Parts: sequence; structure tokens; C-alpha cells
Amino acid sequence: MRHSRIRNPRLWLAGIVGAGLALVLAGQSLTQPNNDAPPPKREVGKTSYDQISPVLIGKQTFADMMAKDKAGKAEVMARQKALLEERYDLARKVSKRTKMTRGKPVPVGPTARLPAGVTWQELAKMSPEDIRDKGLFPKGYLPLPHPNHPVGGMVFPQHQIKQFKRLERFDLDFDLPEHFLPEFPPAMFLTTRPDLGDVSQGKVVTIENFQDLFQGILNAKDLEGMRLLVTQFPQQQFNATHDRKTEIASQGVACFDCHVNGHTSSATHLVGDIRPQSHRRRIDTVSLRGVNVQRIFGSQRAMKSVEDFTEFEQLAAYFDGDPLTAIAKGINFLNRSTQVHFMAEVQDLLDFPPAPNLGLDGKLNPKKLSADSPEMRGQALFFGKAKCAMCHPAPYYTDNSMHNLRVERFYKPQRINGMVATAQGPIKTFTLRGIKESPPYLHDGRLLTLEDVVEFFNLILETQLTQAEKRDLVAFLDQL
Repeated sequence: MRHSRIRNPRLWLAGIVGAGLALVLAGQSLTQPNNDAPPPKREVGKTSYDQISPVLIGKQTFADMMAKDKAGKAEVMARQKALLEERYDLARKVSKRTKMTRGKPVPVGPTARLPAGVTWQELAKMSPEDIRDKGLFPKGYLPLPHPNHPVGGMVFPQHQIKQFKRLERFDLDFDLPEHFLPEFPPAMFLTTRPDLGDVSQGKVVTIENFQDLFQGILNAKDLEGMRLLVTQFPQQQFNATHDRKTEIASQGVACFDCHVNGHTSSATHLVGDIRPQSHRRRIDTVSLRGVNVQRIFGSQRAMKSVEDFTEFEQLAAYFDGDPLTAIAKGINFLNRSTQVHFMAEVQDLLDFPPAPNLGLDGKLNPKKLSADSPEMRGQALFFGKAKCAMCHPAPYYTDNSMHNLRVERFYKPQRINGMVATAQGPIKTFTLRGIKESPPYLHDGRLLTLEDVVEFFNLILETQLTQAEKRDLVAFLDQL
């Protein structure tokens, strides 16, 4: 139901809380096991009621929960590290010539480990059925689980936590090495002031400095929108209740904690609208650059406006789609006609990074690159044999649509560290403008480099690219 159709959302949610908490506090949880009942015939997802932590209803102390989580952290992270090392070559390999806006070298690959005795070229010649039946699909291209999938929640990279200690969880750490992540802090560009270049001045935009950075650049309404984007609000794991994952009570997280400077730090989470927990998908924080030219928001929800996306993040994504615990932890009610509008207006100002070799049509300018350059050859492949432009047409390299890649054709359903890897359905087409600055890739971050992206889609689309063609295609993507 859309927020705008609920006359009084506080009363609506309060009604849910009243019914749900009454059951829980009475010890009558809707999903409490019944020893006399027959075992369930299938896995059943949790409801809002049984997501309430025992700490919130006095059945466990915060100190006991934290001690237990800390004691189990090493085992959790060791399990995830083993999974990543089995899937990928995690060694630091970066480009000597291609860098992000502020100078961080772009990671290079492919990093996914191949099954023994098979090459990329041999694998690409096989049918999806053969790859599936012989178990040859690279494990690095399977869905990627959360660092602790049965628990989930927002997790921030270590280099971000070093600057903002409030974002540190006591139960787990981020899992991917820093060299596979966007530069921190990322540059920030505005559609209204391209003459200024990076308006962040190399800083992380926060509640402490946004006025100094944007006075005279943004109008009063947009300054208020920016204030809301950098204001911390309670979230499932970051809040002031005893059911939090931070040692010190937290005011929460800000939109720009995940979408740092309107881009991304690649903080990870689980999507909030799928049950049961094992079927939820890891979600890599998407960049907000260029949302003004996009018409679909959310990796699978296909929301049709930035306003819908902004409202959804606060009312659903922050609390895993669970209004019951949101009330207990301090849900942030945003006014649709003012606050949501102000926040959306600022997001619509966020621009892509400069791409000096692109012409007005979004394609490479032939006056700047020779016809036989790797970049030009890669462009021909992108709009031809590689089939990329079917979903990523110029000039913004998105068709603003949803597509089902049916990757499950290549592997058998399986459990991976508490996650079920099976069919995942349609995913929105993400823009490729500025793509070299947004690793890792795909909605769950399973593809660590652009070389992995090319190898993955060479298998999925069965395009039979040669090694030289793959290199040229990456050279073109670096120009976007």
C-alpha cells in the first residue's frame, strides 16, 4: 500500500503494533513451535511477529546478547573468508593506467576461480545445461551471501568505519577487500554546477559540514533536502534499543552513509521484501549518480520515482519491511509532500563523473580516439557481437527496464552459508555511466571486476567472445 493512501500512518502502524506486541508479550507468538503439531512440510518464512528480538521483550539482556555475538564473530568471518577464497583470487591486482576520479586504481581480473581443467574459452563453448549438469559454473558467479546471511543487516566497509566508528557492528565485519571497492570518499558532481567539478572537496559530506560545502551552491529547499540525507535515523541494527548491533546506543544511519556523497561505499545489506530469510538476497549499495535519467528504482521492486524509493528506504528497507520492530526502534516518518520531495530533488541533482572521450550521443568521439584503438573496437563489440546495448543503450547506458537473466540455467539449487541459491527473477538494468568507479558489480556484488562482468555475460548471453575481444570491451567500459 502506498504511504499516500494511508490517512494516518502512525495510527495504522500503531494498530499493527498493538496486535503484534500483545501476542508476543503474552508469550503467544504466531510462530511459536507447537510440540504436538506435525513437522512443517516446507520451509516457512518469518512473519513480522517472530522477528522481534528476545532482548526487546526482556527475555535476554543486551550484555548477554553482545557477549554471545562477539564470541561467535571469528567463526562467522572465518566461514565467509573461506567461501570468498574458494570463489575468488583476492590478491590486489589493479590497473596501472585506469583510475577513479580521485585517483584510486581500478581493480582488474577476472578474479573468479575456474573449475579444475577448464578454460574460459572452453566453458563458453558449452551449453548452459552441460555447465549445470557437470557443475562447472564458476562459484564466483553464483549468488553471493551476506557475511552472516542468517542474521543479515547493514554492514559497512572497514575503511569507512575507521572514520565513523558509529558504523561498526560488534557481531561481524564487511567481507570484501578494500581494493575491490569504490574510492573513499568518492567525488560528488552536480548537474546544475558542472563547472565546479567535485563539490565535496575531497571530504565525506556529513551533518557537520554540508552547510559549509553547499552554501551558495544549493538553494534553501535543497539544503534542507541535503540535511535530511545526512541526518542519522534509527535502523534495524543501528539504533538506541537493546536490540542493536553497536556497543554504544546509536542515532542510526543516514542515507549518505551507504550512498556516500551521493555515490556508494558498497555497504551491503539484505533486501527487505523476501521471506524466508535464506531466500533473501544480498544487495550491494547502488550509486545515486544520474538518478535524474533513471525511471526504475530498487533492484527488483521497479519503483517508478525517486520519491517512492526514498520513502521505501525509510519505511521498509531500514527495518526489513517490518513495521512492528520499526515502531519499537524509532521509525522515521517522512512527510511525502515536503521532506521526501526535498530529498528526492537533491538526489536528482547528482551527476555522473566526467567522461571526456564521450560525444553528445554518449558514444566515443572519433576525433579523440583512433578507429583501431582498443576502446573503439570495444565500442563496436558493445553495440554488436557482445549484445550489451540490448539492455544498455547510449547515451546513459540503461533501458530503464527489468530483465530476467535466468542465471539458474547454469547451476543447481544449493545452500551457501545460510543462503539458498536458486532462481532470482528480473533485475533492473543499472546504468553503466561511470561504471569503473562502482565495483563490485551486479545487484549482489558477486562480480568483483569489469573483467568478471565480461566473462559472466559472455557465459550468460553465449556470445563467444575471444580473449582479445574481452580486453577491448573492458577498455570501452573504462571510458564510460
